[in-house]
Amino acid sequence: MTSNPSVLFIGGTGTISAACVREAQAIGFDVSVLNRGRSALRPVPEGVGVLHADLDDDAAVDAALAGRRFDVVADFLSYTTPRLQRNVDLLRGRIGQYVFISSASAYQKPPQSLPITESTPLRNDFWQYSRDKIACEDYLVGLWRDEGFPGTIVRPSHTYDQFMIPMMGHWTQLARARAGKPMVIQGDGASLWTLTHASDFAYMFAGLLGNPAALGEAYQITGDEVLTWDAVAHAFATAAGVTDAEIVHVASQTIALVLPDWGPELFGDKTHCAVFDCSKVRALRPGFRQQVPFWRGAREIVAAYDAHPELAVADQELDAALDRLVAIATLAAE
Repeated sequence: MTSNPSVLFIGGTGTISAACVREAQAIGFDVSVLNRGRSALRPVPEGVGVLHADLDDDAAVDAALAGRRFDVVADFLSYTTPRLQRNVDLLRGRIGQYVFISSASAYQKPPQSLPITESTPLRNDFWQYSRDKIACEDYLVGLWRDEGFPGTIVRPSHTYDQFMIPMMGHWTQLARARAGKPMVIQGDGASLWTLTHASDFAYMFAGLLGNPAALGEAYQITGDEVLTWDAVAHAFATAAGVTDAEIVHVASQTIALVLPDWGPELFGDKTHCAVFDCSKVRALRPGFRQQVPFWRGAREIVAAYDAHPELAVADQELDAALDRLVAIATLAAE
């Protein structure tokens, strides 16, 4: 009797990984997760094994993994090369595949051509997060070339679920719309952006798990829906019950002056168009059809936040900064 293939998710309760855990379990994997065990929003499904460890504690991670073997490890929580190298060193020789979650923000910004493919150059001069992911990819590629380490790289773009609001400013922007205040959108609101529901991501991701064709390869995973940022804002406003939402457009450079913490993410990602060709990953699990259009995803988000008032809290400092940006844009238009 052959047992089901095993997969360990490092993480497993995040925006993307929780959906991937459910999908892997649904198609027959023996699933375990390694995390601190503190997530209340996305609980681990019944039947999934749980290994508890603080991932910042090397000794605790070593103890949790001691003596264990897995057919696949999916790492959603390595953001720097030292963390990734620690995990690889602990698991080398005891796994059949190591799936590293990188980021589509690693691609060159702005891209020289669309759609973006896996061969689009990796370079981001603006966002340290993206540069760290590129360094992690370089490390895994080197291991594959030097010793055949069975790595697979995955690049998600903007992926969301009911608890993740895919817009700069998050719930504060929706609270502004409900209060009759303008939502602030970078640029002219017309740049193209791809949003992917986590459940749609998970369908394609599952096709990589335990697949020998995926070893040594990189894959981007997104849905089909491409929207303007204005369309994203209007979908959120409609979901929040606001039919006449006002949008104020502000140059990314101006936003970064008032909100410097937003600058790297804007210039390194969300200011630019992002349209993807995902034919490479879809060849490994045919039959993909996007199940969650964003208008429905936006309704799921608003319903979830309304059901969790502890989440639906506007950031007053951010709200005041957005008011300043509206004032600047209004003065410039006069």
